[in-house]
Amino acid sequence: MRFDVYTPLLVALLLPPVSTVIGRRVAPGLAARVLTVAAVVTAAATTWSLVLLTTALLGDAPPVVREAREDGRPLTHPVPGAIGLAACLALAVVVWRLQRAVRAERRTRRALRRLCEGHPRDTELVVAACEVPRAFAIPGRPGRILVTSAMLGALAPEERRVLLAHERAHLTHRHGRLVTAATLAAAANPLLGPVRAAVTFLVERWADERAAAEVGDRATTARALARAALSTGRARPSRALGFTDRAVIRRVAALRTSPPPSRWPAAAGVLALGAVAALFAADATDDLMRLLSSTLR
Repeated sequence: MRFDVYTPLLVALLLPPVSTVIGRRVAPGLAARVLTVAAVVTAAATTWSLVLLTTALLGDAPPVVREAREDGRPLTHPVPGAIGLAACLALAVVVWRLQRAVRAERRTRRALRRLCEGHPRDTELVVAACEVPRAFAIPGRPGRILVTSAMLGALAPEERRVLLAHERAHLTHRHGRLVTAATLAAAANPLLGPVRAAVTFLVERWADERAAAEVGDRATTARALARAALSTGRARPSRALGFTDRAVIRRVAALRTSPPPSRWPAAAGVLALGAVAALFAADATDDLMRLLSSTLR
């Protein structure tokens, strides 16, 4: 308990630099999935560690102390009281951050769905008359692709194929779920913020690769992405999955090279980090239950 309970925090510190390496050397689809799983498991483990540290305060509760003294049993202090109180406050912050993140995700989804109102349910592509070049994949049942008229006007016909293939890849592979999961993990543990950013970038790279495979021309895909980014300029970024983002230069450069390999051993190593966090959290739980049972006996 004294050491195991802090291990998930150590894993949360290791994941951001690991995500940078994995994002560069592993195929984006595989990297996005394993990083999301590792982030969610680590966030759950760190949150549970906060619960364990808060629960440890039960050993200092007045009825427990009084009963132990009456029975002549020694008091067990698995963690200092100050750490327990700090964990209690941190746990409250985690709950608040998660609630705020969930509300933000719901607002974004509702706003994007409203833009598609009035169209038949079997309509995949929705074109909005707007002077701001934008393209979004809107998850749901059914999933929609929302493209502004300005974006279509900025692209050549073959580049429009790239655009639609990119957004369709977001819907087909449920990239929205990965980004949402990584966002909630970062809300629960701010140390995982860089991992969330890596997952967001990787799903865009994943969609780029799928679009390039469908169109059959990596150069055309890179040109379409660059043209769309130039037409977008400095318009306000969105939380939705879009065709352009702030890392366009890196994405275009990646399309100028060969697709990265899968590298399953590296991906397995990332999953192992998440498993370590979960195992040590489980071990800390067992230790705490034993300590509390001996105190309350």
